[in-house]
Formats: sequence, structure tokens, C-alpha cells
Amino acid sequence: MQKKLILDSDLLTITIDRLCQELIENHGKFEDTVLLGLQPRGIFLAEWIKEKLDKATGKETLLGYLDATFHRDDFRRREEPPKASETRVPFLIEGKKVVLIDDVLYTGRTVRAALDAMIAFGRPEKVELLVLIDRKRTRELPISADYVGKFVNTLDTQRVLVELDGGRKHDKIWLINKE
Repeated sequence: MQKKLILDSDLLTITIDRLCQELIENHGKFEDTVLLGLQPRGIFLAEWIKEKLDKATGKETLLGYLDATFHRDDFRRREEPPKASETRVPFLIEGKKVVLIDDVLYTGRTVRAALDAMIAFGRPEKVELLVLIDRKRTRELPISADYVGKFVNTLDTQRVLVELDGGRKHDKIWLINKE
């Protein structure tokens, strides 16, 4: 297995800071905007962004966790039944602006499923998508991100590994060639 470093912890921190500044430019103090981290890996990125937004705006940003497992179009096709993660959205999204947050945008199917899952919590005024890595030219559905940390050209034989820990010192993003 061959690994290539896409972002180290320093560049990742700069990228997250830039994404937060873009969010603040478009949403101000987040009075009418909420964040939804997509399970399982998008929640770590969403928590990091919330922490930075809270510090920058001086206000508490609403954050929820959304699991779209049973809204996926392929969940019945798998050999093993999928394991769902926690959905925790302790607020209504009716009439709010929602920023969906995920680590990697690949085919677009997870985002499509998340849109279906999100409707259980109300009809938002607007939905935007923030991703750390956008794997260009791999989309199966016409979905694009509004906020992108980094665009990466990949092949179907490659995968993106996002390593986020709570300490932020060892955060890295890798491009891995499958053998």
C-alpha cells in the first residue's frame, strides 16, 4: 500500500481556519444557521469547526450529528447489514440555514442520503455543503460542495484517509493507492 501525504497538521489547521472564515463571511454570527456533521467521520470535522466558530463569533453555534445509513440507496445491497451511528439533532431546522459537514466528497451518494435524513427535523431555508476533501471527477450524482478545503484528483483505485484526533498535532490526510 502506497501513501502520499495530502495535508499535514499545520496545513490542515490553516485550511480549517480558511473554511471557518468563509462560513463567517456568509453566515455572520450564525443566528439562523446550524451545523450538521455527517456520521461517522464528518462529526470530528464539524466539532472542530464549531469550536473555532464559537471562539471567533463569541456565540454558541448549534451542532447536530446526522446518520444517513438507512437512507442510502445501497444499504440493502451489502453483504453485512450496515451499522448505524447516532443521530443527534437537538433542535429543529425548520426555516434555518443548514451547513452539512463531511470529511470527503466522493460519489455524492452519502450527501443525497443525508438530505433525505435531514428532512425528519424540518424543512430548512437553505442547505450548504462543506467538505474537507473533494475528490474531483468521481461524482455519480450532480452534487457539489459550497465550501471545500482541498480539491484532489483521484482514481477509483485510490482512497482518501482522513486522520483527525482531538489533539490536532497528529492530524493528517493521506491519498492511498489500493493494491
